[in-house]
Amino acid sequence: MLALAHGVLALLAIPALASCVYLFVLTLLSARLPLPPRSSRQLRFDVVVPAHNEAARIGRSLASLQRLDWPPQRFRLVVVADNCNDATAELARAAGAHVLERDDAARPGKGYALRLAFDDSRDRRWADAVVVVDADAEVSPNLLEAFAARIEAGAGALQAHYGVLNPDESWRTRLIAIAHGAFHGVRSRARERLRLSSGLRGNGWCVTHRVLREVPYRAFSLTEDLEYGIALGLAGHRVEYAAEADADAEMASGEKIAQRQRQRWEDGRFDLIRSKAVPLLRTALRTRSGLCLDLALDLLVLPLSYVALNVAALVAAAAAASLWQPALRGWLWPAAISSVLLLAYVLRGWQLSGRGAAGLLDLLRVPGFIVWKMLRVLQRHDRGEWAPTRRDP
Repeated sequence: MLALAHGVLALLAIPALASCVYLFVLTLLSARLPLPPRSSRQLRFDVVVPAHNEAARIGRSLASLQRLDWPPQRFRLVVVADNCNDATAELARAAGAHVLERDDAARPGKGYALRLAFDDSRDRRWADAVVVVDADAEVSPNLLEAFAARIEAGAGALQAHYGVLNPDESWRTRLIAIAHGAFHGVRSRARERLRLSSGLRGNGWCVTHRVLREVPYRAFSLTEDLEYGIALGLAGHRVEYAAEADADAEMASGEKIAQRQRQRWEDGRFDLIRSKAVPLLRTALRTRSGLCLDLALDLLVLPLSYVALNVAALVAAAAAASLWQPALRGWLWPAAISSVLLLAYVLRGWQLSGRGAAGLLDLLRVPGFIVWKMLRVLQRHDRGEWAPTRRDP
């Protein structure tokens, strides 16, 4: 029985400690990044907005993009109205965007919409790079400047900071903002400092046509952004992080829509773990690529709620085991270390989120939030539909 207890505690401790050490190292490296020199402002961009039934918000997003601090003759707004049955296309045209309409119910999804826009941009041979912004997002005016400065220095793929547009709408959106501060802020800052790939996050990213020719866009999974970022890494291209530019999207404050968002994102992530983790590790070993190794580690570290659940289970099991058998008290050390390291990572995410005292108090809701999320994940749910999942009506 004692040997069995040691085995169970080891199964809990190894993934918990490994994940928390990885996240803590990134926390230590998450200081502010230096700004690149100003660009020559000569590059041309196709700014792509994939939209599925976004009539309620497409005007706001395009208005934000029209305020970009970039020569207006050097960027073009392109809206892909994908399988829409509302006025998205008409409103986008009225706002001055070039509109591509796609009607293909057999192949729904953001990935197919992006491929149509990328092919259109390639065929026109006008733009140097394409930028992807979600239809419910607003961007900072310096977005194209941040991308151009790095492209002129040799970058081929870039990601702006992906934030939350409505963080103070509810306790749920404040927690999401803190999670974004950790996942998008802490991790991306550290990986940029280490000259690794920050990965693509779905909103506010850019790729040059030079790189698109080398790594054609063929990402059609539930997490098409993560999938294409991994494809870039396997081809030797890192995604650079433009921390000074923002692309903030609206998040759901209601339970049902938030549930759909989390489930779809995690379904897609687990699919990629199964299909991409081994190729990344194999490439990392064969080519001695730190970039691919880090992409594999980032993929294998489960979503924060799962890591927190693992640590909580380890703490509970170690405490119970130490009361049962004093010989098992040594397992309290990995439990305590994992807890402290994870707390440091979460608090750094809170700090970068700018949510202040209200966000700190909202962290007290995390245990209940984790239980809620785990119960919902166990329910049956749809995986295939591309629909606005971040917003409440």
